[in-house]
Amino acid sequence: MTRIVRFADEAGTVRTGVADDAGGIRAFPGAPLIAELLRLPTVELRALVENTVSGPAAAHERDVLPLPPLDGLMELWAAGVTYERSREARVEESTEQSVYERIYDAERPELFFKSPPWRVVTDGEPIAVRDDSELNVPEPELALVLNRHGETVGYLVCDDVSSRSIEGENPLYLPQAKIYAGSAAVSSAIVPAWEIEAPDALGITMVVWRDGEAAYQGVASTAAFHRTPRGLVDHLWRSQPFPDGAVLSTGTGIVPALDFTLRAGDVVEISIEGVGVLRNPVRAHQAELDWLVEAIAEPLTRRAHRSRFPE
Repeated sequence: MTRIVRFADEAGTVRTGVADDAGGIRAFPGAPLIAELLRLPTVELRALVENTVSGPAAAHERDVLPLPPLDGLMELWAAGVTYERSREARVEESTEQSVYERIYDAERPELFFKSPPWRVVTDGEPIAVRDDSELNVPEPELALVLNRHGETVGYLVCDDVSSRSIEGENPLYLPQAKIYAGSAAVSSAIVPAWEIEAPDALGITMVVWRDGEAAYQGVASTAAFHRTPRGLVDHLWRSQPFPDGAVLSTGTGIVPALDFTLRAGDVVEISIEGVGVLRNPVRAHQAELDWLVEAIAEPLTRRAHRSRFPE
């Protein structure tokens, strides 16, 4: 299986390339951004990936710093209430239950902006919970990587970290519950769409580790998806262009009960069959993600904030 990766070398130079199962990386010619790759139609991107991977490896994943595979004018968006469990959870927590009951079966889905590229974290980097929210949860989701033409060219693991108490108080608080430093994490490698035979039947698992033990475990499958991914993309692309493509997180089928909340020191581990694993330690304050501003110009800054986990 090949994977499209974005990484920084020891000099801090950011490059993109194709990684193989052994961890060898072949850089794309011309050092394009991920965003530039997403300007290509799927057939051209596939040809570029296959031509690049046929050459000799110039680097190895262990010797570079993997970066979130979003850059340029890309945007991270998310969908809500796309699984029955998500509908149940929103109804449980909300003072306005009918809003979520109606949206589940409505023709128009719930779509919301989640993050610009620079604020997205990746595997090993911390996520955060809002210090003005009493109830906070991770939301494991399959994310679609979309080119500028609205074609699904790849997949990522996404954690749509959410403040349940804020959204539950009033649905109009959704942006504050969903959009803040440390609320968006994605896996570090894009698995090309042509590598996944059945995206509609992928197993999803999540474990929240606390003091070395599983404080929460959940499983789901994209087979339980209430909407079609194509339908979500069609609505997202209506009335707005995405010149550098976008990533669309498709909603969660795993939501803990109301007696669970993330704590500082927890580690969230999400696995999606065939797509990858995403692990992130939890911080208690958004200020602990202020380093993301420095990392815009100095990507190696991320190294000091990255945790290593036993395989």
